[in-house]
Amino acid sequence: MNAVTKQPEVKNFINGKYSRNGQKSMDVISPLDGTVISSLPLSGMDELEEAVKAAEQAFVAWSGQTLKERVQVFFRYRNLLEENLDELTQLVTIENGKTYGEAKAEVMKSIELCEFAVSMPQIVTNEIQEVSRGVECRIERKPLGVVACISPFNFPNMVPHWTVPNALVLGNCVILKPSEMVPLSAMRMAELLKQAGLPDGVFNVVNGGKEIVEAICDHPRIEAVSFVGSTHVAKIVYKRASSNLKRCVALGGAKNHLLVLPDAHPQMTADNVVASMSGCAGQRCMAAAVMVGVDAVQHIIDKMVEEGKKIIPGENLGSVISQAAKERIEAYITEAEQQGATILLDGRNTIVPGKENGSYVGPTIIDHVTPDMKIAKEEVFGPVISIIRAKDLDEAISIENASNYGNAAAVFTQSGGLAKKVIERASAGMIGVNIGVPVPREPFSFGGWNESKFGVGDITGKSSIEFWTQNKKTTTKWNPEDKTNWMS
Repeated sequence: MNAVTKQPEVKNFINGKYSRNGQKSMDVISPLDGTVISSLPLSGMDELEEAVKAAEQAFVAWSGQTLKERVQVFFRYRNLLEENLDELTQLVTIENGKTYGEAKAEVMKSIELCEFAVSMPQIVTNEIQEVSRGVECRIERKPLGVVACISPFNFPNMVPHWTVPNALVLGNCVILKPSEMVPLSAMRMAELLKQAGLPDGVFNVVNGGKEIVEAICDHPRIEAVSFVGSTHVAKIVYKRASSNLKRCVALGGAKNHLLVLPDAHPQMTADNVVASMSGCAGQRCMAAAVMVGVDAVQHIIDKMVEEGKKIIPGENLGSVISQAAKERIEAYITEAEQQGATILLDGRNTIVPGKENGSYVGPTIIDHVTPDMKIAKEEVFGPVISIIRAKDLDEAISIENASNYGNAAAVFTQSGGLAKKVIERASAGMIGVNIGVPVPREPFSFGGWNESKFGVGDITGKSSIEFWTQNKKTTTKWNPEDKTNWMS
């Protein structure tokens, strides 16, 4: 994509219609070149109340349909995603700054998530058993009601699809609050769902910043909240939502450690580590942040630098989300250098010709980082990897375990025994063996440990079914002639 084109004004989508009632607004800026591409409303409690009422009115009819009836909408919607793949990809690129290939992969993942949602009739089946002579127990899964999903800037198309299809198919009505930095994909999502036949009011989009997030957490008739974002905000959302007696699962940040052993395959390891570090400009919670090099791994580090030099900002490396993010990332690099780390590949002060106002950070590899440095402990969220040296695997695992986060960890080795040791001892919810981005595919669920997740259960896959539903238990007896016991 050469030119960033102006997009229509963003509006709220409530009860199947666009709504913008004179609220204050903010600009939407493309990080590709700094162009103002749209504006969006900064909604508050009034707009949220309108969306909640629409969802409540739609809930009775929507939840009254059978599961098999509800999934028909998502069969059609999945096909619409495929038919509009190029347009949806372009939207992600414009608003987020990803390369075209990365944006397309994101939309393809959304299609996969829809395919899991339409499989629900084969997964969510009622349980029934004769528990005593003539006495039958039955468990049915029922939707919660009106629920809300708060999504981040780094995956404007995919992360809403982590939650929205499953929540809707299971009979809930959803209010989506997308990141104010990337609202375009959410609006197109609403339009395509309506085109697929989703009844008005079942899915609503309310735009805004901090005020609308607080309103969602406080609203007495929203039953559950899912959140994806930074750990700092995830903690606030989880505490506020749960203190208001809501279900909440809040995914936070990450500091993923990749443990590289001397016997690792050199080229495969270098390729994987660098791709994990730089993919999506490092703005993903599964990105490699720290490489723990165990003993003699200099030959692999040398290959990493070679591979890193092949990554060119503006070509096969997208932008970070904003100038503020660029400045923050570069400040981490500078501080590490001042503290004695060695910059093997420096992505600071990157300017892409023709996009001088874009927000670009080049791939950055930093060696001889120590565990006490800020860059080793805090989430940088950019195409930057820190290398910490360890004398043996036990020390490497201890370094990984010391992180406050626990989203993902990986080990690169040709030894099954050593890999098993890392699998058993790493303090993370998702583990990779010779895989730099160990994202589970459906039906396996996505979710980390420690300060990477707050709440019970995971946000995708089978685990999400428990979150978006509640059990109704029924016990029946129709045979008065049978001998009674304590159950009857």
